[in-house]
Amino acid sequence: MSKKIQAIRGMNDLLPEQSPLWQYFEGQVRALMGRYGYDEIRTPIVEQTALFKRSIGEVTDIVEKEMYTFEDRNGDSLTLRPEGTASCVRAAMEHGLLHNQTQRLWYQGPMFRHERPQKGRYRQFHQVGVECFGLEGPDIDAELILLSARLWKQLGLFEHVTLELNSLGSPEARAAYRDKLVSYFEAHHEVLDEDSRRRLASNPLRILDSKNPDMAAMLADAPRLMDHLDDASRDHFERLTAMLDAAGIAYVINPRLVRGLDYYSRTVFEWTTTALGSQGTVCAGGRFDGLVEQLGGKAVPAVGFAMGIERLVLLLDTLDLIPEEARGELDVYLLPMSEATEPAALLLAERLREALPGLRLQLHCGGGSFKSRIKKADKSGARLALLLGEDELAENAVTLKFLREEREQRRLDQDALAATLTSLLEGDGA
Repeated sequence: MSKKIQAIRGMNDLLPEQSPLWQYFEGQVRALMGRYGYDEIRTPIVEQTALFKRSIGEVTDIVEKEMYTFEDRNGDSLTLRPEGTASCVRAAMEHGLLHNQTQRLWYQGPMFRHERPQKGRYRQFHQVGVECFGLEGPDIDAELILLSARLWKQLGLFEHVTLELNSLGSPEARAAYRDKLVSYFEAHHEVLDEDSRRRLASNPLRILDSKNPDMAAMLADAPRLMDHLDDASRDHFERLTAMLDAAGIAYVINPRLVRGLDYYSRTVFEWTTTALGSQGTVCAGGRFDGLVEQLGGKAVPAVGFAMGIERLVLLLDTLDLIPEEARGELDVYLLPMSEATEPAALLLAERLREALPGLRLQLHCGGGSFKSRIKKADKSGARLALLLGEDELAENAVTLKFLREEREQRRLDQDALAATLTSLLEGDGA
């Protein structure tokens, strides 16, 4: 007997009862992006491996340990995208979107990393991302933060998230700071764990982000990047925080916030929450002014962020913030009560869908006894059932049965059915 085939670990099916939650979140995002004048871009999920090695950095955990990389039949090295920024930059460069232009772009879709699956984090995961090109001032940084803050307010999450900010400065200032940091860590080499010792030569800033409690005191005394910023980066950061102060957006300056990708510079930020247990990041981003040039284009200032859909949908569900009407439950279940009434029921269902575009109606198919039909109507989750028997058909009527309320069933004229359903489903019908 052949082995049962199952989904790959960390790559999950999205079942019908979960889809409405995603659709609600995605609908909120799509509407918000339109209000801010951002245009959607869609890129392939497979790219040349070199794109991510050159953008993310060859000595990052993503490239070294987590990417799904393979050779295709031509011998080319391809990779399932582990994040969206590099693909967005590649597409913008390839199609001439950055030539003396500003762009405000957004995308959503699956990303892939081979890491240990955990609550709200999977090997195939989904992100919404925003990338802005051609704008170098702190005003666009502030707009992105305000855009994300407005999303939290729309979703009811604003009181459950915290904004953390830092500045990584210019590449030159960061290189000088890196030397000071390495000297400090070398002087405390015995305190470093194995992972930090490995990063000491390749990516010492990432050591600051360690969650190892045995290193906490040593890290607290480490040199602060904020104290070694160049003047232009310090001015940029001060102007950004002044804008956030004016907008009433609270934030925490976190000197250990460095982000995990090599292409960041100046502003970096994260929105975090403790509502799912230990502190977790739900949205993160910052400036990546050097990435376009790093990938072979003309230098273009850029800033963006990404948010994980799985974790945000889990957060909304955990906090019971998804409206009942967004859960995709049926309004009406239409039952032909015999084979003779099935053609008329089919046509009635279509007339109701035509008259009430927002109506969620399911037609009973497959026959069965009266008892089994009623059982299926109840199991459907619909609020109302419409019964069409031969008597109703002769009278151009239907019988309305309340499935979720203790109310007497009623006989309704089909010609007035659309108006009656509208009144009942909007809550003002008797």
